[in-house]
Amino acid sequence: MDSAAADGPHSGPGPAANPLGHGPVLLLTGARLADGRVVDVRISGDRIQAVGTVGSLGPLPALPGAPTVTTGARIDLRGYLLLPAPAEAHAHYDAAFSAALSTPPPDTPADLTRRITEAALTSLGYGATAQRTHVRIGDVHGLRRLEAVLAARQALRGLAELQAVAMPRLLTGRAGADGRAQLREALKLGATAAGGCPELDPDPAGYVQLLLEAAREADCSVDLHTSAADTAQLARMAGALAPLRPRVTLGPCGALARGASTVLATNGIRVVCLPQNGCCSGLEGRATGLRPGLVRELAAARVPLAAGSGALRDPSNPVGRADPLESAYLLSATGELDPAAAYDTVANQARAALGLAPVRVDAGFPAELLAVRGDSLAGALAGGHSRLVVHSGRVVSRTSAVREFADTVALALPRQSGSGGG
Repeated sequence: MDSAAADGPHSGPGPAANPLGHGPVLLLTGARLADGRVVDVRISGDRIQAVGTVGSLGPLPALPGAPTVTTGARIDLRGYLLLPAPAEAHAHYDAAFSAALSTPPPDTPADLTRRITEAALTSLGYGATAQRTHVRIGDVHGLRRLEAVLAARQALRGLAELQAVAMPRLLTGRAGADGRAQLREALKLGATAAGGCPELDPDPAGYVQLLLEAAREADCSVDLHTSAADTAQLARMAGALAPLRPRVTLGPCGALARGASTVLATNGIRVVCLPQNGCCSGLEGRATGLRPGLVRELAAARVPLAAGSGALRDPSNPVGRADPLESAYLLSATGELDPAAAYDTVANQARAALGLAPVRVDAGFPAELLAVRGDSLAGALAGGHSRLVVHSGRVVSRTSAVREFADTVALALPRQSGSGGG
């Protein structure tokens, strides 16, 4: 078993994918894959160059007229599970850590940028090498929060990929004039997608149409908030957005009526659910959690399904976490999905929601990887604390968990001596 990347669009890094021009070779040895195989993985630039049996991969072969490549790092991953890196599909970093702050929280550019950067690094430490945050624009916020996200995105360049979804509160009528102008300006500045919550506008259908026009003009995707409680309204929204598919995402859809998943499936709409509490700061009202059976229904209807955190210690969830494995654990522990399908919602399904290419631990795929302590996917979801994160072919984060017990534990065990006596 030794596969090498073929020449083509995936062979070799480009300046955008490999912005720091880091060393050419990274060798990960003794890693266990989700299917149980134990392998060595060789990374060249920002791509997986080869995957082979343990001990089978040496330095890269020499190119004509060039010496054999021997530089780079070698990392022993015995005891670790190697997985495609997760992605954060739905966050609100402009509100992160604000639950414990004064009301209203400080909103200066420096404070916003610091909290957004800290939130993104927190998520990266858990393994999310690609992240999407929704950010308020218009009203009293103007574009200040978006500008802070864009500043954080620049600061994180080479560590993680950060996307921004611009969220105006109102778009229709005279009251929405500012929101319409701010949305177009936000997309020109570099927001990745157009978003918001149509249910907060007096004319939800008009909101969707105006958002769709702005997205088409900017050639960007749409990522909207909805509780999906009103099936008729959901059908109108999905039908209006269908021409933009597959670049349409709805979430968290926590109140989706039974049977309404067919509306989403028919119109090719992707859903990002929030397993922590089913809600986020993009919706008003108290969190009610995901309806039991909701995820199973979406999966049965073949609705493309990703999962996100939704909150990182903000007012919508003061104990919210940014750990994608937590979201996967919750989906699996509640019986909604098996461990593999649950992890896929925070990995390749989340990447698809962000418009990114899929990742496999195989030659030619992007070197976006997470090594987590564990002997299986179920074990990693149950308690994988030690982690190593690879982004664009480079180790960007390490977390080492050390557990120690008090000496008194030894009293419960038989005493042994080196001489065999006693």
